[in-house]
Amino acid sequence: MRTFDYSTLRNQQWDSEILGLVAQIHEFKGRQELYLKQKPAVLEKLIDIAKVQSTEASNKIEGIVTTNTRVQQLCAEKTTPRNRDEEEIMGYRDVLNTIHESYEYIPIRAAYILQLHRDLYQYSERGIGGRFKNTQNYVAATYPDGTQKVLFTPLAPHETPGAVDAICESFNRTIDACTIDPLVLIPIFINDFLCIHPFNDGNGRMSRLLTTLLLYRCGYVVGRYISLESKIEKTKEKYYEVLDVCGNGWHEGGSDPTPFVKYLLGIILSAYRDFENRVDLFDEKLPAIDLVRRAVDNKIGRFTKSEIMELVPSIGKASVENALKKLVEDGIIRRHGKGKATFYTRADCSD
Repeated sequence: MRTFDYSTLRNQQWDSEILGLVAQIHEFKGRQELYLKQKPAVLEKLIDIAKVQSTEASNKIEGIVTTNTRVQQLCAEKTTPRNRDEEEIMGYRDVLNTIHESYEYIPIRAAYILQLHRDLYQYSERGIGGRFKNTQNYVAATYPDGTQKVLFTPLAPHETPGAVDAICESFNRTIDACTIDPLVLIPIFINDFLCIHPFNDGNGRMSRLLTTLLLYRCGYVVGRYISLESKIEKTKEKYYEVLDVCGNGWHEGGSDPTPFVKYLLGIILSAYRDFENRVDLFDEKLPAIDLVRRAVDNKIGRFTKSEIMELVPSIGKASVENALKKLVEDGIIRRHGKGKATFYTRADCSD
């Protein structure tokens, strides 16, 4: 059986790219702590937006979808699920809320991972929640003609409980010993979790929930305000590509997790940058038109109304619409397309 001992990572030499990413994230983390004290009003708005985006994006990666309006209603607990996809979206919402509210009290142990998985499927009739897999599963690619190719064979069911115990125990020991930066250890833990693939279903979503949990517990709370899952969903081809590479030689203990470490650090750093951009745009004293103008000046290329709304969470949809209309009339921006296909560009960026 594959063994896990993260303490050996203290002897590994990481390249300059990883060291640079870690250093930048540490710097952003320090500045974020100042923002948390200075601008609590905008932070609450960012939390609400991030929860909806995270719930929608993480499920979308797995092909679990509904309309954006329905996602918002489900996340706000203003409706009940209509189908299996919406049941699983609600489960994700609840587990994410649990992590947001109680991460300090959720130890990294197999029993707690099982409970989070149980809650992921609490609205489902499938009866698979909170149980390790009982049949061999596979990571496969599905091609346009419907054929499938097995990319990776995870651990067998009988090896799974022991392996999850082992990665949790080794992670906790290594974190307590402070021998490796958590920002490097967390991606390695998540990569091992995905290679174990401990559940019949829900492994990808659980891996992203665990990423958030581990980051929070180690003091990196940017995921509360900027959706990490949304960034992964937008780069999912790269996400799957690096996971595929990191699976090579995994069973023999000879895989190199570096590509996934770099990928996830890049996602985290991007989230911190977005956090600062959005908080800097926020000023309660400015009128809506000026806030939207600031947001527009921050965009390059095409942008949509919803993207501007994300940047100015302190004002409502109608105010954003009116501001965009006024900016079009004043020749500051240009409108393209109609209806849902509408997008804008800055006039000074146009030919």
